[in-house]
Amino acid sequence: MIHAVSIDFNSIRQQFNSPKNMIEHIRHVGIVVSDLEESLRFYTQKMKFVVSKRMDESGSFINKILGFENLKVTTVKMTLNEGQMIELLDFKSHKAQPGPRSINDIGPTHLAFTVSNVDDIYEEFSRDGVEFISTPEISPDGYAKVAFCKAPEGTYIELVELLK
Repeated sequence: MIHAVSIDFNSIRQQFNSPKNMIEHIRHVGIVVSDLEESLRFYTQKMKFVVSKRMDESGSFINKILGFENLKVTTVKMTLNEGQMIELLDFKSHKAQPGPRSINDIGPTHLAFTVSNVDDIYEEFSRDGVEFISTPEISPDGYAKVAFCKAPEGTYIELVELLK
């Protein structure tokens, strides 16, 4: 037996396009770090992010939005030239123990960046001890050359050079 269902797509579209429900863009990605200074060096010197705001946060606001009591955390917002932003979080209290990470873990696994020359970056980062999964490889469709490395806190970083 087949049942007919009537869906008013215009009503659904209007609901999701109303200002109160509209997602405008991704604001930033938060990265919890175990060594803030080491991560700052990596993201500023290697990835060319610029620190835009650094704060030591505690009190009722941060406790409430993150769901902790007596939380103390240093946050550092960093941007690239077109406004893309990451936030490093160094928990002074409520510090979690780092565990092994894998590229196929459930949930967010990596940050991807478009780069002008992945081979040059691979050579420079490798000389400085940055760990890579493999050498840069060309995608089967010839569209991009790609390599994955790891930031000091374990975040996988995908470096993508567009070839076409």
